[in-house]
Amino acid sequence: MSRIFPVAAVLFAGSTLIAFTSPGDAAERAILVPAAAMIEPVVGHLETATFAGGCFWGVEGVFSHVKGVISATSGYAGGEAATADYESVSKGTTGHAESVRVVFDPTEVNYADLLRIYFSVVTDPTLLNRQGPDRGTQYRSALFPASPAQEKVARAYIAQLSTAHIYTRPIVTRVESNRRFFAAEAHHQDFMARNPTYPYIVLNDRPKVAALKRLFPARWKA
Repeated sequence: MSRIFPVAAVLFAGSTLIAFTSPGDAAERAILVPAAAMIEPVVGHLETATFAGGCFWGVEGVFSHVKGVISATSGYAGGEAATADYESVSKGTTGHAESVRVVFDPTEVNYADLLRIYFSVVTDPTLLNRQGPDRGTQYRSALFPASPAQEKVARAYIAQLSTAHIYTRPIVTRVESNRRFFAAEAHHQDFMARNPTYPYIVLNDRPKVAALKRLFPARWKA
């Protein structure tokens, strides 16, 4: 799979990243945002939610390390079944976003907790149709609520963060309701876990997982 690599200076010792610089680093650094004031009522022990925030490799990589998350699956949301494949989505004309469907136990981690992680670590919600080095509507920051309750919590949280002026720029994360999710091709699944030293992963995604562990130690799952 091809990805756009940022202009960077990289120094490795074996497979360990020592230092790098990238034009987008300062703007996209992880920030711990406040907890959501509105929390979705817990019903049962199994819930699903879908998140889009740039390349799905990193989104999946972060959520797979959250306690209470049962599974994280890379895929496409926002478009139709006929164009739910990587080649089509990469054109940026299908309406899809690279997304991750998260199945979780709300008695361990609720939807509001996942939203906090999403806005703190996964995505820069002020970037329109881009994340990191990737550009296009398929890399937009978007939430695909699986229920009216999730939608209510998501919209309330975006309003809360906006009112608090957590970011220096407006939040452009979209809430897109009633959208189907389509799983991506097999070689995209668990890509970060299977390719930890892949350059794109090292530069763009491993720092997000490290930020999750640093900012949310109680939520960390090895």
